[in-house]
Amino acid sequence: MVDSRALRAAVVGTGLIGGSVLLRLHEHGTDVTGWDPDDATRAEGRARGLRFPDELADAVRDRDVVFLCGPLSTLPEALRTVTRHTKPGCVVTDVGSTKGAVAAHAATYGLTDRFVPGHPMAGMERAGLGAAAPTLFDGAAWVLCPAAAGMAGFRTLAALIIDVFAARVVPMSPDVHDAVAALASHIPHLLAGSLAGAVAGTDLRDAVLGLAAGSFRDGTRVAGTPATRTADMLLNNREQVLAQLGRVTGFLDELAAALRADDAAALVAHYRRAQGLRLALLDRATRPAPRSFALGADVDDELEYLLSLGSSGGYLTACRVADGEVAYTGHLPPA
Repeated sequence: MVDSRALRAAVVGTGLIGGSVLLRLHEHGTDVTGWDPDDATRAEGRARGLRFPDELADAVRDRDVVFLCGPLSTLPEALRTVTRHTKPGCVVTDVGSTKGAVAAHAATYGLTDRFVPGHPMAGMERAGLGAAAPTLFDGAAWVLCPAAAGMAGFRTLAALIIDVFAARVVPMSPDVHDAVAALASHIPHLLAGSLAGAVAGTDLRDAVLGLAAGSFRDGTRVAGTPATRTADMLLNNREQVLAQLGRVTGFLDELAAALRADDAAALVAHYRRAQGLRLALLDRATRPAPRSFALGADVDDELEYLLSLGSSGGYLTACRVADGEVAYTGHLPPA
């Protein structure tokens, strides 16, 4: 296990996600500092007994791990700034919902050995440090994007996230992540916004709200996310969102065509297909897929194992470095 008390960590940007990272680390006894550009947020953090220096450099200096948790558009500049103020061995990660752009930025500036792109698949429609909760990531999938130059940092973060945050680590390349996240997260925001926005613009608005039950509440939940955050996410993954949206609209067109044709059999067939996926989501069986690799050896096999695991729907529940090797406890869907 990672000894959270031996690590010195910092969290830059303490809204919902960053605040939850900060609270969890603090709860586990980690030496952790927070920093936020908002004066009121820093004051709120101090009032809660957390360390919040006024200067970013003071918050990240001498840290072993830094989490970048600000808005997507701020991450490239934050990455360059933080790496200037931290020691060479400090591992930096982020929690942004798109990975391609920030990973490319890290490569451009020669930071791939220190920066491991990340994305915890957790959240809620509320925002800010006041909404943060140390249990937010329990059982969640947390994507990390390993690269050959930064495998030591990946191992450190994987163990930390599993052991301290009780999350499942999903290793993925940035490009695969962005394609998958478009369908798993970003397009659901489009659909929720479309349904809620359509109802908001009709004279049936109040009548709909009067009848709205679980299906409407579930279907529109993420429409309550701060609008600027949703727009930032969609624009930063625009290419993949638009590409994957075609799959969704194509299926919707097939449903509409069956409805127009009064074709009950086609509707049932389509909904059985959808029901199968929903049931698979609720009850995902897995099989063990453990692997061990010698430290100091060529990391190509290790990297191949990790990326294949994530792209196949698998995840890690342990990462142990000891006795000259790294041992992973991986899980895959049934063959």
